[in-house]
Amino acid sequence: MASILIIDDEKAIRKTLSEILRFEGYKIDEAADGEEGLRKFSNSAYDLVLCDVKMPKMDGIEFLEKSKAIHPDVPIIVISGHGNIETAVEAVKKGAFDFISKPPDLNRLLITLRNALDKQTLVKETKLLKRKVGMVKEIIGNSKPINTIKDTIEKVAPTGARVLITGENGVGKELVARWIHEKSNRSKGPMVEVNCAAIPGELIESELFGHEKGAFTSAIRQRIGKFEQANGGTLFLDEIGDMSLGAQAKVLRALQEGKITRVGADKDISVDVRIVAATNKDLLKEVDNKNFRLDLYHRLGVIIIHVPSLNDRREDIPLLIDYYLEMIAEEYGQSKKNIDKDALELLSQYNWTGNIRELRNVVERLVILSGKKIELQDVTTYVLPNQ
Repeated sequence: MASILIIDDEKAIRKTLSEILRFEGYKIDEAADGEEGLRKFSNSAYDLVLCDVKMPKMDGIEFLEKSKAIHPDVPIIVISGHGNIETAVEAVKKGAFDFISKPPDLNRLLITLRNALDKQTLVKETKLLKRKVGMVKEIIGNSKPINTIKDTIEKVAPTGARVLITGENGVGKELVARWIHEKSNRSKGPMVEVNCAAIPGELIESELFGHEKGAFTSAIRQRIGKFEQANGGTLFLDEIGDMSLGAQAKVLRALQEGKITRVGADKDISVDVRIVAATNKDLLKEVDNKNFRLDLYHRLGVIIIHVPSLNDRREDIPLLIDYYLEMIAEEYGQSKKNIDKDALELLSQYNWTGNIRELRNVVERLVILSGKKIELQDVTTYVLPNQ
Protein backbone atom coordinates (compact mmCIF):
# COMPACT_ATOMS: atom_id res chain seq x y z
CA MET A 1 0.00 0.00 0.00
CA ALA A 2 1.57 3.28 -1.14
CA SER A 3 1.77 6.09 1.42
CA ILE A 4 0.83 9.59 0.20
CA LEU A 5 1.24 12.94 1.97
CA ILE A 6 -1.29 15.66 1.02
CA ILE A 7 -0.18 19.23 1.77
CA ASP A 8 -2.86 21.91 1.30
CA ASP A 9 -4.05 24.80 3.46
CA GLU A 10 -7.68 24.26 2.37
CA LYS A 11 -9.20 21.68 4.70
CA ALA A 12 -12.03 20.85 2.28
CA ILE A 13 -9.54 20.04 -0.50
CA ARG A 14 -7.46 17.84 1.83
CA LYS A 15 -10.56 16.00 3.02
CA THR A 16 -11.86 15.41 -0.51
CA LEU A 17 -8.51 14.18 -1.83
CA SER A 18 -7.99 11.99 1.24
CA GLU A 19 -11.38 10.30 0.88
CA ILE A 20 -10.86 9.65 -2.83
CA LEU A 21 -7.35 8.25 -2.43
CA ARG A 22 -8.21 6.12 0.61
CA PHE A 23 -11.02 4.62 -1.44
CA GLU A 24 -8.42 3.81 -4.10
CA GLY A 25 -6.40 1.91 -1.49
CA TYR A 26 -3.71 4.44 -0.62
CA LYS A 27 -2.50 5.24 2.90
CA ILE A 28 -2.96 8.99 3.46
CA ASP A 29 -1.39 11.58 5.76
CA GLU A 30 -2.20 15.31 5.75
CA ALA A 31 -0.46 18.63 6.46
CA ALA A 32 -2.07 22.08 6.58
CA ASP A 33 0.94 24.09 5.36
CA GLY A 34 4.39 23.74 3.89
CA GLU A 35 6.25 23.81 7.21
CA GLU A 36 4.12 21.03 8.70
CA GLY A 37 4.44 19.12 5.46
CA LEU A 38 8.23 19.40 5.45
CA ARG A 39 8.40 18.29 9.08
CA LYS A 40 6.29 15.20 8.38
CA PHE A 41 8.19 14.53 5.16
CA SER A 42 11.50 14.63 7.04
CA ASN A 43 10.39 12.28 9.81
CA SER A 44 8.32 9.74 7.87
CA ALA A 45 8.56 7.53 4.82
CA TYR A 46 6.19 8.52 1.99
CA ASP A 47 5.97 7.13 -1.52
CA LEU A 48 4.47 10.30 -3.04
CA VAL A 49 3.47 13.87 -2.13
CA LEU A 50 0.58 16.01 -3.39
CA CYS A 51 1.43 19.63 -2.65
CA ASP A 52 -0.44 22.92 -3.11
CA VAL A 53 1.48 25.96 -4.37
CA LYS A 54 -0.06 28.90 -2.49
CA MET A 55 0.18 28.18 1.25
CA PRO A 56 1.05 30.10 4.42
CA LYS A 57 4.47 29.80 6.14
CA MET A 58 6.05 27.92 3.21
CA ASP A 59 4.74 27.73 -0.34
CA GLY A 60 4.78 24.65 -2.55
CA ILE A 61 7.83 25.68 -4.59
CA GLU A 62 9.94 26.20 -1.46
CA PHE A 63 8.71 22.87 -0.08
CA LEU A 64 9.66 21.25 -3.37
CA GLU A 65 13.21 22.59 -3.19
CA LYS A 66 13.75 21.55 0.43
CA SER A 67 12.09 18.14 0.13
CA LYS A 68 14.29 17.18 -2.82
CA ALA A 69 17.33 17.72 -0.62
CA ILE A 70 15.91 15.24 1.92
CA HIS A 71 14.40 12.44 -0.19
CA PRO A 72 15.20 13.20 -3.84
CA ASP A 73 13.55 10.07 -5.24
CA VAL A 74 10.07 10.66 -3.77
CA PRO A 75 7.83 12.01 -6.59
CA ILE A 76 5.99 15.27 -5.85
CA ILE A 77 2.90 16.34 -7.77
CA VAL A 78 2.15 20.06 -7.48
CA ILE A 79 -1.52 21.16 -7.50
CA SER A 80 -2.74 24.76 -7.62
CA GLY A 81 -5.83 26.84 -8.17
CA HIS A 82 -3.60 29.53 -9.61
CA GLY A 83 -2.32 27.39 -12.42
CA ASN A 84 -0.37 28.99 -15.25
CA ILE A 85 2.39 27.95 -17.60
CA GLU A 86 5.10 29.83 -15.67
CA THR A 87 4.25 28.12 -12.36
CA ALA A 88 4.08 24.72 -14.01
CA VAL A 89 7.45 25.17 -15.72
CA GLU A 90 9.08 26.38 -12.49
CA ALA A 91 7.67 23.42 -10.54
CA VAL A 92 8.97 20.92 -13.08
CA LYS A 93 12.38 22.61 -13.14
CA LYS A 94 12.54 22.30 -9.36
CA GLY A 95 11.92 18.58 -9.64
CA ALA A 96 8.13 18.13 -9.57
CA PHE A 97 6.85 14.99 -11.29
CA ASP A 98 3.85 16.87 -12.71
CA PHE A 99 1.64 19.95 -12.27
CA ILE A 100 -2.16 19.69 -11.96
CA SER A 101 -4.59 22.63 -11.82
CA LYS A 102 -7.45 22.86 -9.31
CA PRO A 103 -10.03 21.53 -9.29
CA PRO A 104 -8.19 18.43 -10.44
CA ASP A 105 -9.71 16.10 -12.97
CA LEU A 106 -10.11 12.85 -11.02
CA ASN A 107 -9.10 10.53 -13.86
CA ARG A 108 -6.03 12.58 -14.68
CA LEU A 109 -5.05 12.75 -11.02
CA LEU A 110 -5.28 8.98 -10.54
CA ILE A 111 -3.37 8.26 -13.76
CA THR A 112 -0.65 10.74 -12.75
CA LEU A 113 -0.41 9.12 -9.32
CA ARG A 114 -0.02 5.66 -10.80
CA ASN A 115 2.59 6.85 -13.30
CA ALA A 116 4.57 8.60 -10.55
CA LEU A 117 4.49 5.55 -8.28
CA ASP A 118 5.44 3.25 -11.17
CA LYS A 119 8.39 5.49 -11.98
CA GLN A 120 9.47 5.51 -8.35
CA THR A 121 9.35 1.71 -8.29
CA LEU A 122 11.52 1.55 -11.41
CA VAL A 123 14.01 4.00 -9.89
CA LYS A 124 14.27 1.86 -6.74
CA GLU A 125 14.66 -1.34 -8.72
CA THR A 126 17.30 0.24 -10.95
CA LYS A 127 19.30 1.45 -7.96
CA LEU A 128 19.05 -1.95 -6.32
CA LEU A 129 20.23 -3.70 -9.50
CA LYS A 130 23.11 -1.27 -9.89
CA ARG A 131 24.10 -1.93 -6.31
CA LYS A 132 23.91 -5.70 -6.81
CA VAL A 133 25.91 -5.71 -10.04
CA GLY A 134 28.31 -2.98 -8.93
CA MET A 135 31.90 -4.13 -8.83
CA VAL A 136 32.60 -3.36 -5.20
CA LYS A 137 30.73 -1.86 -2.26
CA GLU A 138 32.18 1.22 -0.67
CA ILE A 139 34.58 1.23 2.26
CA ILE A 140 32.59 3.47 4.59
CA GLY A 141 34.37 5.62 7.16
CA ASN A 142 36.53 8.69 7.71
CA SER A 143 38.37 7.50 10.82
CA LYS A 144 42.17 7.47 10.82
CA PRO A 145 42.46 3.65 10.57
CA ILE A 146 40.06 3.50 7.61
CA ASN A 147 41.79 6.36 5.80
CA THR A 148 45.10 4.56 6.34
CA ILE A 149 43.63 1.39 4.80
CA LYS A 150 42.31 3.34 1.80
CA ASP A 151 45.71 4.99 1.27
CA THR A 152 47.47 1.63 1.54
CA ILE A 153 45.14 0.07 -1.02
CA GLU A 154 45.85 2.92 -3.46
CA LYS A 155 49.59 2.32 -3.11
CA VAL A 156 49.63 -1.48 -3.02
CA ALA A 157 46.90 -2.51 -5.48
CA PRO A 158 48.78 -1.63 -8.72
CA THR A 159 52.03 -3.29 -7.61
CA GLY A 160 51.01 -6.95 -7.65
CA ALA A 161 52.50 -7.55 -4.18
CA ARG A 162 50.91 -10.26 -2.07
CA VAL A 163 48.76 -8.92 0.77
CA LEU A 164 47.77 -10.43 4.12
CA ILE A 165 44.65 -8.89 5.67
CA THR A 166 44.15 -9.37 9.41
CA GLY A 167 41.26 -8.57 11.73
CA GLU A 168 38.36 -10.00 13.70
CA ASN A 169 35.40 -11.76 12.13
CA GLY A 170 32.98 -9.38 10.47
CA VAL A 171 35.26 -6.34 10.14
CA GLY A 172 35.26 -6.30 6.33
CA LYS A 173 38.43 -8.13 5.29
CA GLU A 174 36.76 -9.45 2.14
CA LEU A 175 35.80 -5.91 1.13
CA VAL A 176 39.43 -4.79 1.44
CA ALA A 177 40.47 -7.74 -0.73
CA ARG A 178 37.90 -6.80 -3.37
CA TRP A 179 39.15 -3.22 -3.49
CA ILE A 180 42.74 -4.43 -3.90
CA HIS A 181 41.62 -6.51 -6.88
CA GLU A 182 39.43 -3.74 -8.33
CA LYS A 183 42.24 -1.17 -8.24
CA SER A 184 44.90 -3.58 -9.52
CA ASN A 185 46.10 -4.20 -13.06
CA ARG A 186 44.24 -7.52 -12.84
CA SER A 187 40.80 -5.96 -12.36
CA LYS A 188 39.60 -7.26 -15.72
CA GLY A 189 40.53 -10.78 -14.69
CA PRO A 190 38.61 -12.98 -12.24
CA MET A 191 38.63 -12.67 -8.47
CA VAL A 192 38.14 -16.15 -7.02
CA GLU A 193 37.38 -16.64 -3.33
CA VAL A 194 38.15 -19.65 -1.16
CA ASN A 195 36.96 -19.92 2.44
CA CYS A 196 39.62 -22.21 3.86
CA ALA A 197 37.69 -22.68 7.10
CA ALA A 198 34.60 -23.99 5.30
CA ILE A 199 36.37 -26.75 3.34
CA PRO A 200 37.26 -30.06 5.04
CA GLY A 201 41.01 -30.66 5.29
CA GLU A 202 40.88 -33.70 3.01
CA LEU A 203 39.22 -31.66 0.24
CA ILE A 204 41.18 -28.40 0.40
CA GLU A 205 43.89 -29.56 -2.03
CA SER A 206 41.31 -30.63 -4.60
CA GLU A 207 39.50 -27.31 -4.13
CA LEU A 208 42.66 -25.27 -4.65
CA PHE A 209 44.53 -27.28 -7.26
CA GLY A 210 41.83 -29.42 -8.90
CA HIS A 211 41.94 -33.14 -9.54
CA GLU A 212 41.94 -35.65 -12.35
CA LYS A 213 39.17 -38.17 -12.94
CA GLY A 214 39.74 -41.22 -10.74
CA ALA A 215 42.22 -39.45 -8.44
CA PHE A 216 40.14 -40.69 -5.49
CA THR A 217 36.88 -42.55 -4.95
CA SER A 218 34.46 -39.67 -5.53
CA ALA A 219 36.48 -38.08 -8.37
CA ILE A 220 34.12 -39.10 -11.16
CA ARG A 221 35.27 -36.28 -13.44
CA GLN A 222 38.11 -33.83 -13.85
CA ARG A 223 37.92 -30.71 -11.67
CA ILE A 224 39.56 -27.34 -12.32
CA GLY A 225 40.89 -25.87 -9.07
CA LYS A 226 40.68 -22.32 -7.77
CA PHE A 227 44.25 -21.49 -8.78
CA GLU A 228 43.48 -22.24 -12.43
CA GLN A 229 40.13 -20.45 -12.23
CA ALA A 230 41.92 -17.34 -10.94
CA ASN A 231 44.59 -17.39 -13.65
CA GLY A 232 45.27 -13.82 -14.73
CA GLY A 233 43.38 -12.47 -11.73
CA THR A 234 43.32 -12.61 -7.95
CA LEU A 235 42.88 -15.57 -5.61
CA PHE A 236 41.47 -14.57 -2.22
CA LEU A 237 42.30 -17.13 0.47
CA ASP A 238 39.97 -16.26 3.35
CA GLU A 239 40.71 -17.64 6.84
CA ILE A 240 44.01 -19.05 5.66
CA GLY A 241 44.97 -19.77 9.26
CA ASP A 242 42.65 -22.80 9.07
CA MET A 243 44.44 -24.38 6.11
CA SER A 244 46.07 -27.77 6.67
CA LEU A 245 49.87 -28.00 6.75
CA GLY A 246 49.85 -30.25 3.67
CA ALA A 247 47.89 -27.69 1.65
CA GLN A 248 50.14 -24.92 2.96
CA ALA A 249 53.18 -26.68 1.51
CA LYS A 250 51.56 -26.87 -1.93
CA VAL A 251 50.43 -23.24 -1.78
CA LEU A 252 54.00 -22.27 -0.91
CA ARG A 253 55.27 -24.15 -3.96
CA ALA A 254 52.69 -22.45 -6.17
CA LEU A 255 53.84 -19.05 -4.90
CA GLN A 256 57.53 -19.88 -5.36
CA GLU A 257 57.34 -21.51 -8.78
CA GLY A 258 54.09 -20.23 -10.27
CA LYS A 259 53.03 -23.83 -10.91
CA ILE A 260 50.42 -26.21 -9.49
CA THR A 261 49.69 -29.90 -9.91
CA ARG A 262 46.19 -31.33 -9.89
CA VAL A 263 45.54 -34.15 -7.43
CA GLY A 264 46.18 -37.43 -9.24
CA ALA A 265 48.23 -35.81 -12.04
CA ASP A 266 51.95 -35.68 -12.86
CA LYS A 267 51.91 -32.66 -15.15
CA ASP A 268 52.63 -29.18 -13.78
CA ILE A 269 50.37 -26.32 -14.81
CA SER A 270 51.70 -22.77 -14.89
CA VAL A 271 49.45 -20.18 -13.23
CA ASP A 272 49.64 -16.40 -13.03
CA VAL A 273 47.77 -15.55 -9.84
CA ARG A 274 48.00 -12.77 -7.29
CA ILE A 275 47.36 -14.04 -3.77
CA VAL A 276 45.46 -11.96 -1.23
CA ALA A 277 44.94 -13.80 2.06
CA ALA A 278 42.97 -13.00 5.19
CA THR A 279 42.81 -14.37 8.71
CA ASN A 280 41.24 -13.67 12.08
CA LYS A 281 44.07 -15.53 13.82
CA ASP A 282 47.49 -14.40 14.99
CA LEU A 283 49.55 -16.35 12.45
CA LEU A 284 52.81 -15.89 14.35
CA LYS A 285 51.20 -17.61 17.34
CA GLU A 286 50.00 -20.31 14.97
CA VAL A 287 53.61 -20.66 13.78
CA ASP A 288 54.78 -21.08 17.39
CA ASN A 289 52.08 -23.72 17.86
CA LYS A 290 53.30 -25.46 14.67
CA ASN A 291 49.95 -24.96 12.95
CA PHE A 292 51.26 -22.58 10.29
CA ARG A 293 54.43 -22.46 8.20
CA LEU A 294 56.72 -19.52 8.89
CA ASP A 295 58.00 -19.50 5.30
CA LEU A 296 54.43 -19.27 3.99
CA TYR A 297 53.67 -16.47 6.43
CA HIS A 298 56.57 -14.43 5.06
CA ARG A 299 55.54 -15.21 1.47
CA LEU A 300 51.97 -14.06 2.09
CA GLY A 301 52.71 -11.04 4.25
CA VAL A 302 54.64 -8.82 1.86
CA ILE A 303 52.10 -6.17 2.78
CA ILE A 304 50.00 -6.56 5.94
CA ILE A 305 46.76 -4.61 6.29
CA HIS A 306 45.01 -4.74 9.66
CA VAL A 307 41.30 -3.95 9.64
CA PRO A 308 40.24 -2.58 13.06
CA SER A 309 37.19 -3.71 14.96
CA LEU A 310 34.10 -1.50 14.88
CA ASN A 311 34.65 -0.69 18.57
CA ASP A 312 38.05 0.76 17.60
CA ARG A 313 36.54 3.18 15.08
CA ARG A 314 33.32 4.34 16.69
CA GLU A 315 33.41 7.67 14.86
CA ASP A 316 32.49 5.76 11.69
CA ILE A 317 29.33 4.21 13.17
CA PRO A 318 26.92 7.08 12.24
CA LEU A 319 28.17 6.96 8.63
CA LEU A 320 27.77 3.19 8.50
CA ILE A 321 24.26 3.33 9.97
CA ASP A 322 23.21 5.96 7.42
CA TYR A 323 24.71 3.83 4.62
CA TYR A 324 22.81 0.73 5.73
CA LEU A 325 19.57 2.64 6.24
CA GLU A 326 19.75 3.72 2.61
CA MET A 327 20.81 0.29 1.35
CA ILE A 328 18.08 -1.56 3.24
CA ALA A 329 15.43 0.94 2.13
CA GLU A 330 16.40 0.28 -1.48
CA GLU A 331 16.37 -3.48 -0.97
CA TYR A 332 12.88 -3.33 0.55
CA GLY A 333 11.58 -0.77 -1.96
CA GLN A 334 10.83 1.72 0.82
CA SER A 335 11.76 5.27 1.66
CA LYS A 336 14.80 5.62 3.87
CA LYS A 337 13.97 5.79 7.57
CA ASN A 338 15.42 8.52 9.75
CA ILE A 339 16.98 7.79 13.13
CA ASP A 340 16.65 9.82 16.32
CA LYS A 341 19.82 11.53 17.58
CA ASP A 342 19.65 9.79 20.97
CA ALA A 343 19.15 6.40 19.28
CA LEU A 344 22.19 7.04 17.09
CA GLU A 345 24.27 8.01 20.11
CA LEU A 346 23.29 4.84 21.97
CA LEU A 347 24.18 2.67 18.96
CA SER A 348 27.54 4.47 18.74
CA GLN A 349 28.32 3.32 22.29
CA TYR A 350 27.08 -0.26 21.83
CA ASN A 351 29.60 -3.11 22.18
CA TRP A 352 29.81 -4.43 18.60
CA THR A 353 31.23 -7.91 19.17
CA GLY A 354 30.09 -8.94 15.67
CA ASN A 355 31.53 -5.81 14.02
CA ILE A 356 30.18 -4.60 10.66
CA ARG A 357 28.18 -7.79 10.07
CA GLU A 358 26.33 -7.33 13.37
CA LEU A 359 25.74 -3.63 12.70
CA ARG A 360 24.12 -4.37 9.36
CA ASN A 361 21.81 -6.94 10.96
CA VAL A 362 20.87 -4.57 13.78
CA VAL A 363 20.02 -1.74 11.36
CA GLU A 364 17.85 -4.11 9.32
CA ARG A 365 16.09 -5.26 12.50
CA LEU A 366 15.38 -1.66 13.50
CA VAL A 367 14.08 -0.79 10.03
CA ILE A 368 11.65 -3.72 10.16
CA LEU A 369 10.43 -3.35 13.75
CA SER A 370 10.43 0.43 14.33
CA GLY A 371 7.74 2.91 13.35
CA LYS A 372 8.13 5.73 10.87
CA LYS A 373 11.30 6.84 12.63
CA ILE A 374 13.86 4.84 14.61
CA GLU A 375 13.60 6.12 18.19
CA LEU A 376 15.67 5.59 21.35
CA GLN A 377 13.01 3.20 22.66
CA ASP A 378 13.42 1.02 19.57
CA VAL A 379 17.12 0.58 20.32
CA THR A 380 16.53 -0.26 23.99
CA THR A 381 13.76 -2.71 23.05
CA TYR A 382 15.20 -4.46 19.98
CA VAL A 383 18.99 -4.17 20.44
CA LEU A 384 20.09 -3.81 24.06
CA PRO A 385 18.37 -6.97 25.39
CA ASN A 386 20.71 -8.95 23.13
CA GLN A 387 23.81 -7.49 24.75
